[in-house]
Amino acid sequence: MPEQNLAPKTGRRVRSRILLGTALAAVIVGGVAGEAVLGSRTPAYAEAVRVQAAAQMPDFADLVDKVKPAVVSVRVKQDVTDVADDGSDDNGFPNPGQFPPGSPMERFFKQFQDQGQGGKNRWHSQPNRRAVGLGSGFFISEDGYVVTNNHVVDGSSDFTVTDADGKEYTAKLIGKDAKTDLALLKVDADKKFTYVEFAPGDVRVGQWVVAVGNPFGLGGTVTAGIVSALGRDIGSSAYDDFIQIDASVNKGNSGGPTFNLNGQVIGINTAIYSPSGGSVGIAFDIPAATAQRVIADLKEHGEVVRGWLGVQIQPVTKDIADSLKLADAKGALVADPQQDSPAAAAGIKSGDAILTVDGKKVDDARNLSQIIGGYAPGTTVKLGIWRGGKDETVEVKLGKMPVEQKVASAQEDVKPSSVADLGLALSPTPDDKGVLVSDVDPNGAAAEQGIQAGDVILAVGGSEVSRPGDVEREVVDAKKAGMKAVLIRVKSGDQTRFVALPFAKA
Repeated sequence: MPEQNLAPKTGRRVRSRILLGTALAAVIVGGVAGEAVLGSRTPAYAEAVRVQAAAQMPDFADLVDKVKPAVVSVRVKQDVTDVADDGSDDNGFPNPGQFPPGSPMERFFKQFQDQGQGGKNRWHSQPNRRAVGLGSGFFISEDGYVVTNNHVVDGSSDFTVTDADGKEYTAKLIGKDAKTDLALLKVDADKKFTYVEFAPGDVRVGQWVVAVGNPFGLGGTVTAGIVSALGRDIGSSAYDDFIQIDASVNKGNSGGPTFNLNGQVIGINTAIYSPSGGSVGIAFDIPAATAQRVIADLKEHGEVVRGWLGVQIQPVTKDIADSLKLADAKGALVADPQQDSPAAAAGIKSGDAILTVDGKKVDDARNLSQIIGGYAPGTTVKLGIWRGGKDETVEVKLGKMPVEQKVASAQEDVKPSSVADLGLALSPTPDDKGVLVSDVDPNGAAAEQGIQAGDVILAVGGSEVSRPGDVEREVVDAKKAGMKAVLIRVKSGDQTRFVALPFAKA
């Protein structure tokens, strides 16, 4: 009997333990659930950028099949003197012509010119030979117009174009433009050529591109990459606005096209960054929009006809903006309106900051050159300028850009007087037109801004100066007015510019 009562008691104990375990589990689960509920109350954050990746890499084969027949090799011939790549003759002496006229190096090596046999100039005694230059180009019309670079054809009158099938054609030069490094050739043949068109619209950083050309004379070579950057200024001219690509571009690719995936030309290969002489993945293209305007002018006029304002300009730096009481360091500062120019006729003055052209904002001096150059001569434009601390509008009828030719002048030192705060020693000029910089403290503010002995200060703080005392007076007045810097107008050779010189801290 006792054994019969044992089982039920044991069963009750097991059931009690099961119920207790279930209760504990419920508490634990409840605790976890409680944590989950609390967690759901944490702040929600914006999602990171997500881009759907392409299913596969693009295949350029069909694109290349269609555009390659329009791309050509350009061969030019010209007479050259037989000298080494570094400018030296066959005995290793440098040609003095490669040094600045009047420089010590030019005078030193010039003495060797008359020591050759018979007193002949050894460089000039070298026989001329016909050198062959190679570049690239592309047809833009079925009747044989070919676009290439100016530096490919410059200095030559003998041009040969070779198509993708290896057939050669003689070409003639229609026109060229050194400022944008573009040229237009024409092939006359009894056939219709395959041609390509320029891309409309904007180019985007990151888009795929294909470059086709004649690197190292190898003929139709194709490379691919992406657009790396836009609006590059490489210091070649005031019209720099290059597209940077990473497609492999080498010597001989100059003048060749870069295509988008629609087979349209987005740019013309014109320069590379190359410490080693070969491609390092940084190449520069002339944008299609620029090329279209220039090529149209070359085709119609044989030259590029640009609007001309007639001012020497410079960027508005932060210091200059502060000196002019401008809110932003934007626009182009007029250093000097040229004599008999459209700007002078319209009353544009030295010290004016040009901020807009026909309502379009001017970012900097280079941008102003590009905007004005895009207008036809004879066009009247409205310039928004900053003058004397307020906005004004001036109408200017643009002229035709003339051939640039100017002559520099020299000045002499006499009895310097010092403007210590600016790091300058000053002297009067013989004609009392400005004040001569006779010496510059290498550790002073003037030296940091590029002012050199021999420069002439024309104005300080908006007032013309003719004696050293005038400069000192204007500097004192600027300090009393609480200015952090003084704006001076300086003439260096034949160039005039503004410089904001900060005062030395007490």
